[in-house]
Amino acid sequence: MSQFNELTRNGLWSNNPALVQLLGLCPLLAVTSTVVNALGLGLATLLVMVGANVSVSLIRHHVPASVRLPAFVMIIAAFVTCAELLMQAYTFRLYQILGIFIPLIVTNCAILGRADAFAAKNPLLPAATDGLMMGLGFAAVLVVLGAVRELFGQGTLFAGMDLLLGPVATDWQVTVFADYSFLFLVLPPGAFFATGLLIAAKNVIDDRLERRRQQATQPKESRRVRVTGIIR
Repeated sequence: MSQFNELTRNGLWSNNPALVQLLGLCPLLAVTSTVVNALGLGLATLLVMVGANVSVSLIRHHVPASVRLPAFVMIIAAFVTCAELLMQAYTFRLYQILGIFIPLIVTNCAILGRADAFAAKNPLLPAATDGLMMGLGFAAVLVVLGAVRELFGQGTLFAGMDLLLGPVATDWQVTVFADYSFLFLVLPPGAFFATGLLIAAKNVIDDRLERRRQQATQPKESRRVRVTGIIR
């Protein structure tokens, strides 16, 4: 159980692929102008990462070391193709908006890195858990970044969610600032700025948690009482 707790903590926070490993930043910065774009790419990446980790773990004893990386890339490409076909079938308009960044999931270093560094060396269940948590951590950063950029760049939240979830999400848009636009956050430079703020916020939280942990583990100093005078 402790291993799965560690995998969960690493994927969602301690070793987050976007905020700590700083992998997969190209799609992170390119498509996170809105929540729906970020969520769509995050779910596709999650599907590919879990599928790749599971497949690599299953074949890890049957692939020669000389062709290990090419085999992993082919596996990832197969799952990316599945994600593309699913998006074309069910969320075609969102697929058109995301464009080239869906097939570019094949080149996401976070996916190949986890497949080679973890899934290729561990059994099925830990590998699947690692893929799930790393994918969720990456998707969470995408969604938070998309929410920040959409809110402070366009003044709305959850605009266009029907592109991903269908007619049921048509009225989900929340207008926080009417007739508002801040172009800097909508454009790629704003993505760099917002990502830097998220990384800085995580570092501040980590530092505070570490100080609290150190204070909790430090032994309390015993006070010496000095007695003067004559004791009778």
